[in-house]
Amino acid sequence: MMISLIIAVTINNSLIFLVEISNAWEWDVLRNVYPYFMTPLFIGIFIFTFLGLTRRIVKDLINLENGLQIISEGNLTHRVDVHRKDELGRVAYNINLMAERLQRQIEKERELENSKMEMITGISHDLRTPLTSIIGYIELLRTNSFQNQDEYIRFVQNTYNKAIHLKKLLDDLFEYTRLTSIETRLDLKKIDVFQLLNQLLFEFEPIAQENSIHIVKEIGDSPVISLIDSEKIARAIDNLLMNALKYSVKPGAVCILMKSDNKQIKIEIENKGNSLTQEQQNKLFDRFYKVDHSRSSEGIQTGAGLGLSIARNIVELHGGTLILNYKNNIFKFTLTLPLEENVNSKIVQ
Repeated sequence: MMISLIIAVTINNSLIFLVEISNAWEWDVLRNVYPYFMTPLFIGIFIFTFLGLTRRIVKDLINLENGLQIISEGNLTHRVDVHRKDELGRVAYNINLMAERLQRQIEKERELENSKMEMITGISHDLRTPLTSIIGYIELLRTNSFQNQDEYIRFVQNTYNKAIHLKKLLDDLFEYTRLTSIETRLDLKKIDVFQLLNQLLFEFEPIAQENSIHIVKEIGDSPVISLIDSEKIARAIDNLLMNALKYSVKPGAVCILMKSDNKQIKIEIENKGNSLTQEQQNKLFDRFYKVDHSRSSEGIQTGAGLGLSIARNIVELHGGTLILNYKNNIFKFTLTLPLEENVNSKIVQ
């Protein structure tokens, strides 16, 4: 408005100056018409200049209005095309940023909803299988549908095994929901990780031998002290060991390596298994994901697909990491834990 006013005044004064230097005031017609002519001319020049200067601004405002209308109708992929560095440019930038964040939020909510449905489906499938077997065996026992004492004992043993399997599935589910809760608390104590790992391998070795798996361990022989929740870290390492046992080529070997420096402890669990696609690698830590649902794991009871997810949650709660390096059918899970108390803010002693 100020620029338009300055331009209009300048043109008006220029016309007056031209009239004065040309002695046009001596014309009676001009003296009679000029007072009525200058005011509309001034207003016209002002309006024309103002509209010319604000044309782009009005166009950008219309673009903003149209963009907001499209976004408000649900098209969150639309972006306002206004390239300015003034206030309107910042408004356009914030509108686009708002649309992008809303789009991400909606996509995240959809993923969570799909994840919940997959979770319910996975739980239903994994719990139904052993439960159906238990009901079947109990029905055989209830109706005395066994031929001799040996068959009776076999039915009872199978029922017991299925019940233990069902309990393990429920324990995994409970552990996962507890770990993903925002109120998760860790019982942190100074623990010798070497001794803990050595004890776990001692208990794991007989199971491995039964499944034609040779244990190769390089864990040193000196204490490695860290502030951890020993029960949960033991659960994480046990899950990794059982995962290696289930999906190793048999006969085969599982190699366990532990080393530490002044900042962290690193535990590596390596085994040879069947090939994986890139998509399977990306989903390996997802809850309820199993690489091959039809695989029997050679007699080892399969879980609900929560083992690796639980292990990663436990490690991350301790401020550590759990990653997979896969190459040429060799799986190497690397677990790192901090030696000092620079752990996740969720940890409460």
